[in-house]
Amino acid sequence: MKFRVERDVLAEAVTWTARSLSPRPPVPVLSGLLIKAESGSLSIASFDYEISARLQIAADIAEEGTILVSGRLLAEICRSLPSAPVEVETDGSKVTLTCRNSRFNLATMPVAEYPELPALPEVSGVVDGDAFAQAVSQVIIAASRDDTLPILTGVRMEIEDDLITFLATDRYRLALRELSWKPSTPGISTSALVKAKTLNEVAKTLGGAGDLNIAFSDDSELIGFESGGRRTTSLLVDGDYPKIRSLFPDNTPIHATVETSALVEAVRRVSLVAERNTPVRLAFTDGQVTLDAGTGEDAQASEALEASLIGDDITVAFNPHYLSEGLGAFPSKYVRFSFTTPPKPAVISAQEELTGDDREDYRYLLMPVRLPNQ
Repeated sequence: MKFRVERDVLAEAVTWTARSLSPRPPVPVLSGLLIKAESGSLSIASFDYEISARLQIAADIAEEGTILVSGRLLAEICRSLPSAPVEVETDGSKVTLTCRNSRFNLATMPVAEYPELPALPEVSGVVDGDAFAQAVSQVIIAASRDDTLPILTGVRMEIEDDLITFLATDRYRLALRELSWKPSTPGISTSALVKAKTLNEVAKTLGGAGDLNIAFSDDSELIGFESGGRRTTSLLVDGDYPKIRSLFPDNTPIHATVETSALVEAVRRVSLVAERNTPVRLAFTDGQVTLDAGTGEDAQASEALEASLIGDDITVAFNPHYLSEGLGAFPSKYVRFSFTTPPKPAVISAQEELTGDDREDYRYLLMPVRLPNQ
């Protein structure tokens, strides 16, 4: 095999594909990247039995062939090369990379031992990549990071015709985001539980390339994403996701609206004195919200902001980290808190004006910390 390709093109392609490599591969060959040179293009792929990634780039192919080389090492080498064309050539069980005066010899691994890559299922529909990336970023903050509960480390995707609903929870908060898409089959109804980490990688690396194809396998075991000549597949998380939609209250008599950026900064400042596992308290009254943290002889902080309140005065307390992450996911000028009673979950949604209706395409439900007098 022998080919020539620009360093920047090769480095980006290798780096993207190597992202999917497992840090602890089950067998040595799965630490490698499978590189095929044929028909005027270069195919680079990775696979760890759970996630696969594959792309094609244009290259000057002098001699067709297939090699398997250490992915992480190749990625580091490509990033370190000078900005100039790279020539890659095999010599027996070795592969040589040459770029100006730099030359690297790498050992290859047996291609015959590499497992067959899963095929991308038939495309189920298309979604705007930027909108998909934003939706994923808003939802994954609520996914659990505790691997002892693998089901909660996933994001549930519910598809009903032209609407995708993303759901995630770690038992202390819940995020729901609705997104329109164009299904290949009108009236489609399906669901998938995808690892939050996988969705995040897809959103970051494929979301900005225009339209994103989403493919669900017929056996409900695999999901695939494709955009800009890059494709990735992932096994779905196995198990029954809890029915968390019912946690959103049907009726919320108390509503408070606050400017998003001002509240984010106030929470950041006040929570500086919140010791580990202690909450930030928010007291909503007509015309303002007062934030405070700290008790007794410890450091204390408080800050008041303008707010609009509909309903009775209410005081609630939240984990400052969960509150900050939730507020940071809203791009709207204002956020609206909807309450039933202080000990019950609060729902945060987007609002464009200080008074008016909220937008419900994204909702963040947060469990409060119970105060002593509640």
